Amino acid sequence: MRAYEMSSADGLDSWRLAERTQPEPGHGQVLVRMHAASLNYRDLLIANGQYPFAVNLDRLIPVSDGAGEVVAVGPGVRRFAGGERVAGIFSQSWLGGAQVADMWQTALGGAVDGVLAEFQVFSEEGLVALPDHLSFEEGATLPCAAVTAWNALYGAKPLKAGETVLTLGTGGVSIFAIQLAHAAGARVIATSSSDAKLEKAKGLGADETINYREHPDWEKEVRRLTGGVGVDHVVEIGGTGTLPRSIASTRPGGHVGLIGLLAQGEPIDPLAILGGSCLVRGVAVGSREMFEDMNRVIALHAIKPVIDRTFGFDAAKQALAALGEGAHVGKIVVAIA
Repeated sequence: MRAYEMSSADGLDSWRLAERTQPEPGHGQVLVRMHAASLNYRDLLIANGQYPFAVNLDRLIPVSDGAGEVVAVGPGVRRFAGGERVAGIFSQSWLGGAQVADMWQTALGGAVDGVLAEFQVFSEEGLVALPDHLSFEEGATLPCAAVTAWNALYGAKPLKAGETVLTLGTGGVSIFAIQLAHAAGARVIATSSSDAKLEKAKGLGADETINYREHPDWEKEVRRLTGGVGVDHVVEIGGTGTLPRSIASTRPGGHVGLIGLLAQGEPIDPLAILGGSCLVRGVAVGSREMFEDMNRVIALHAIKPVIDRTFGFDAAKQALAALGEGAHVGKIVVAIA
């Protein structure tokens, strides 16, 4: 089979297409023909040697998010059969409940082989069934970005209908957060530096939008739109560069789901959290249980993931370069087979 491998962190040059022996499923394992993979900012960090968590660069197959078809099962497998459409979970050991201690040691495309290959073997416990209405390309967008958005909205302080959600930017996590919050009957305020991207966000369920180039103190605009109260939830993907404004946008007792590290800035003043009495929680993707809960909502509301561009398998490095340009709305996908 063909697969991309990494043995160094040299940016785009670290992804090399190679021939490997097709794996065989062992006891409790499932062999999946991978049809599509989707990229996350994490993949760029790993390729550039900037990822802060475990990475094994011993011919590592990159990328965590993929979908495909079960083509063989090993002895003892009960959860799946040949022909079923599946996606791998981000952390193969986090099946449910609180985050497990070895989450980063079992994360696909980092500490263990990922999905940018024609075939991959998974534990039967590390897979979920795809919603029937999604293509393989759409299903491949779910494991990291969509589950992260779900965890941010439901993992600690579950979103309620009528509450207000603030999303930052129009990348994969933020777009999924808009769609999921809209499906829940929440009011959504979306930010971006692009009016064209904000128009797309409106079409996906954003009720109000803020161009942060026009409103650099965008937390004041959030307060204005909420009558001075603030929002109930923030899906925070910027990090230190945006976190102070996200906290200032949140009502007392509100929730900030801290996800990304995209924007640089000064360390946060803890007095901002204390004074606002908000909950700031790190969100590290989520469990299989969260993935399955989310899939039921996606199926019920026929939610379709937003794919900005799809690249062929031979053009995976160009897909990674496009991710780095940051011009996309939603997800960038690699069609494998």
